[in-house]
Amino acid sequence: MAKTDGNGYTVLFATIMVVVVGGILASLAQGLKPAIKENERFEKQQNILYAMGVNENVEGEGSVNFIPTDRVEAEYKKYITGSYIIQNGKITEDEGAFAIDMKKQSKLSKSERKMPLFIGERDGQKFYVIPMYGKGLWDAIWGYVALDDNLIVQGAFFDHKGETPGLGANIKERYFMDDFTGEKIMNGNKFAGITVAKGNNDPVNNTKDDNEVDALAGATITGDGVSAMIKSTLKAYIPHIQNMK
Repeated sequence: MAKTDGNGYTVLFATIMVVVVGGILASLAQGLKPAIKENERFEKQQNILYAMGVNENVEGEGSVNFIPTDRVEAEYKKYITGSYIIQNGKITEDEGAFAIDMKKQSKLSKSERKMPLFIGERDGQKFYVIPMYGKGLWDAIWGYVALDDNLIVQGAFFDHKGETPGLGANIKERYFMDDFTGEKIMNGNKFAGITVAKGNNDPVNNTKDDNEVDALAGATITGDGVSAMIKSTLKAYIPHIQNMK
């Protein structure tokens, strides 16, 4: 009978277990890959629709309520009427815009970078939905902003990878995202963007022509990241949107 109390047996047993368990986990990951990809697609559709006001939010409540995954595909096809890619100053209608990874694009040169743009229509109004990607305090932040023909924000969605709970993480709370609706990104004919400002002195955000929203308490760096993300992204899109109108 083989000895089972030596170091060699322990190492052999551990090696076999690592190989077996590793193989099982790899198989599971491969088997779940299609479902993961599908969930990622649904989430992206939910976020784009949310930015243009297609959601299940309840008036008077503060929770974020997306279109459910069992309906989001149909709702996306209903409201999104066009997908475009902007590259090297040219804009082309291309369904591949949906698959573009903004994180990867952010690492490319301007000449290589592909900028996706989604056109939606709701209640007879046109929406230009722009994806964004930036840097918060600890890690990546991203989102979508929907503009109308007058370059006024009609809705926004933000998310993050690792911002501080209760502070920077609140960029994905409805009360913060709602503040952007109605904000102008232009100051006359000049692009101004939107600043998440500590000294805004407009906590209920009644003023919509100051290019500012009220900052989140204790989240200055995350707020600065949102401001920079909005300004750098929208500035690149505005000339193309103006040409499309």
